[in-house]
Amino acid sequence: MSTPGDEPSRLEAISTRWSLLRRAHGASITSAGEARNALVLRYVPAIRRYIGALVQSDQDADDVTHDVVVRLLAGDFAGADPARGRFRDLLKTAIRNMVRNRWAREKRRRSSGLEVADVAAEPDTADEARWAAEWRESVLDLAWKALQQQEQSRPGSASYTLLRLRADHPDDTSDELAARFSNATGRPVRADAVRQKLRRARLQFADLLIAEVAHALHDPTPEKIEDEIVALGLMDLVRDLLPAERREEPQQQS
Repeated sequence: MSTPGDEPSRLEAISTRWSLLRRAHGASITSAGEARNALVLRYVPAIRRYIGALVQSDQDADDVTHDVVVRLLAGDFAGADPARGRFRDLLKTAIRNMVRNRWAREKRRRSSGLEVADVAAEPDTADEARWAAEWRESVLDLAWKALQQQEQSRPGSASYTLLRLRADHPDDTSDELAARFSNATGRPVRADAVRQKLRRARLQFADLLIAEVAHALHDPTPEKIEDEIVALGLMDLVRDLLPAERREEPQQQS
């Protein structure tokens, strides 16, 4: 179980690491190449889904996604520094520009009848929300996969199994969850023990989630990590690992 004195150190420990984004544009060719490959693997699902919402043709969406992937692998987003904004925002702008340019070259229109100029305009609130939702889904999926890999690599660990059971059966009582967990692991577990294991699993998942958020920040200071957590709507999942004064999600201004 974590204590208030432990909470800030978790974020500070993450912020001392080189993020995946920084390593992708580092001086070491080998390290940078590996990091770029990891960036592509991590975020290409979000990129493809977002492009698919802009481009109605699957073939065109695949082509634009391929172009974005090539740029990522080539390190063309090396300018994604803190002064210019978040990497995911710069990436979204680049995607929209590539869609606009493709349409302009081929003089095509979307099936909805929107003009190329509509995509060239500043993205609206709905577009911002769609991109953030796609990014959030990717981050969550990556954290789930990391938790599953930890379970597979650590004999006796069952955090992924338990948390997955809770996610799939949110209305189960502790007794019902304990029965499911006992059946899944082949080990009898009481309800009180399951509650303790569930809390530890949630903290473990939150740690992984915070680390995934930090990966896409060029300069992942604790403050910037927390700001990105809020922007992606992930506060409820990591609240217990944040300093007490930052646990309340700020109210959105109207």
